[in-house]
Amino acid sequence: MTPQAARRERFSAVLRERGIDAAYVGRLVNVRYLTGYTGSNGAVLVHADGPAVFATDGRYKDQAAAEVPDLERTITRDLVGALVGRVVSGVLGVETHALSVDSHHGLATQAAGVELRSLDRLVEQLREVKDETEIDALRRACEISTRALEQLLAGPLVGRSEGMIARDLENAMFDLGAEGIAFETILAAGPNSAIPHHSPGEREVAPGDFVKIDFGARVDGYHADCTRTIVVGAPQDWQREIYAAVKAAQEGGLDDLREGLKVAASRATVERILGDAGWLEYFSTGLGHGVGLEIHEDPFLGPKHPGKLVSRTALTMEPGIYLPGRGGVRIEDTAVVTKGAPEVLTTMTKDLLELA
Repeated sequence: MTPQAARRERFSAVLRERGIDAAYVGRLVNVRYLTGYTGSNGAVLVHADGPAVFATDGRYKDQAAAEVPDLERTITRDLVGALVGRVVSGVLGVETHALSVDSHHGLATQAAGVELRSLDRLVEQLREVKDETEIDALRRACEISTRALEQLLAGPLVGRSEGMIARDLENAMFDLGAEGIAFETILAAGPNSAIPHHSPGEREVAPGDFVKIDFGARVDGYHADCTRTIVVGAPQDWQREIYAAVKAAQEGGLDDLREGLKVAASRATVERILGDAGWLEYFSTGLGHGVGLEIHEDPFLGPKHPGKLVSRTALTMEPGIYLPGRGGVRIEDTAVVTKGAPEVLTTMTKDLLELA
């Protein structure tokens, strides 16, 4: 059985539990998860009982045959009509969170006589727990990412622009086998490192700078997410102090990524550590998020999340301290929840690197 077939079986089982006879899935990232299809137009109808059916248009006929060989395939421009038209009675689940008002109206028109019910992000919830195929892709993406950064830091940084260095890092990831970058690289030097999502520009790296690098490779559709902050030359006392605080907080938060612990527990741990160090007011960003076929996906590590962590959930842990006009530090890893300590996939050192 393929990973996609196993995922559809899990999906069908939940549909049966919820009294939903079939589900129309058109959000492309969810279509890929359930079928393996990577094109830009496609949908799948998954039955609670019975085989699923895939639809795309003629541009992707051959691609669909290669990527979705185990499903009946319908080639048409009218994906909704071709799939929803097969459901003549009962309850049809739809991705209400991903539909415009007009799209929902059109789907309801096609499904006359059928009860529509929200899937309530069901596929996204299933995606939170990764199978071994997914974890392997994440491992490879993270390995490529950290190897690329290690190569970059072996060369000179001083006198080179943020943008130039970022492009070199991205090129290194491609050279090492990435199919793409996970997101636009954040490379921020000096005072710019205090801007959480700074876009690399023309500022040149200078002695005394913090250089914050948030980046990742994409492999088989899966995204790595890693941040390291280095210092050029000997660090000043304030740089050592905030780096040590972030490192301690990040390690404490990571240790809370264990099966059965509350999702919100790591936030409390990080805030306690940063508060004890006197830097909590300068932690202004989110703590972490799920990562997989999307760079940001469920669950998000917030203080109001009511759930508990489940093994094989892939998450980031990324506390930071940002001092406006001076500089900032973020340390981030991608990790997989287990019953014990999490498996950290971004294995590069988190000691403060002092580069010449």
